[in-house]
Amino acid sequence: MAYDIMILGSGPAGLAAAVAARGRDKGVLVIGNRWQDSPLAKAERVDNYLGLPSRTGLEMLEAFHRHAQALGVEFVVGRALSLLAWNGFSLTVGSQVYQGRALILAPGVVRSAKYPGEETYLGRGVSYCATCDGMLYRNRPVAVVGLAPDAPQEANYLHSLGCQVVYVSPHQPTGLTEGIPYVKAGRLAVKGEQAVTGLEADGTLLPCAGVFILRRAVAPTDLLPDLETEADVIRVDRRMATNVPGVFAAGDCTGGPLQVAKAVGEGHVAALSACDYLDHL
Repeated sequence: MAYDIMILGSGPAGLAAAVAARGRDKGVLVIGNRWQDSPLAKAERVDNYLGLPSRTGLEMLEAFHRHAQALGVEFVVGRALSLLAWNGFSLTVGSQVYQGRALILAPGVVRSAKYPGEETYLGRGVSYCATCDGMLYRNRPVAVVGLAPDAPQEANYLHSLGCQVVYVSPHQPTGLTEGIPYVKAGRLAVKGEQAVTGLEADGTLLPCAGVFILRRAVAPTDLLPDLETEADVIRVDRRMATNVPGVFAAGDCTGGPLQVAKAVGEGHVAALSACDYLDHL
């Protein structure tokens, strides 16, 4: 499944970019959460968007999404888990891999604070993808840190593989397979030596060989370690280009003001710049 432009994020910036790219006749895939789950969807009233006053956030997003869909934009609901930048870009979402020649980052504000030990043991027992790495832990104890709506399903999948799963989260999960123990905890730390040996949950050590940390979204810098940031936002130029060739960014991820009008404008510019980039390849 190959596209001209892949857009990571289904909010105003991502949808504006998708509409602009389709206007240039590019094949576009938008990857993100359901638009109904966007923070904007919870806004009771938006009064500062030019020409469309007194709309709810849900009404605005519905109109944006309908516009993009009518132009032939394709959508995948899911969390981007890994990114390979070689001969274009390959994004893993669940068990599927999608390819694009250019990439626009529009994930909104992604809180990327790490647990103690998380970064140290990434790739040595810490994983963000049950589908990708689950088979490595068959018949071994693993901890699933559930911070995303689909985390219980990911834990069930690991259980079906034969992993000895314990589910750790500040919130009671729904849909968890019977027999998977649940530990309520919020203060977490990954422990290990050469590799992971356990997860400390509110002071209690849970011995395990793997820790699957399942957040709502993976921070762009986790997907692209070479991506330049400044004060925790993605650094871009006037064309919304990042320091990585073929990668553009728009919306809240580039900094304030965190407003719909700014996100839409940046999304439009990012898409036009991505189209120019492709046309000159």
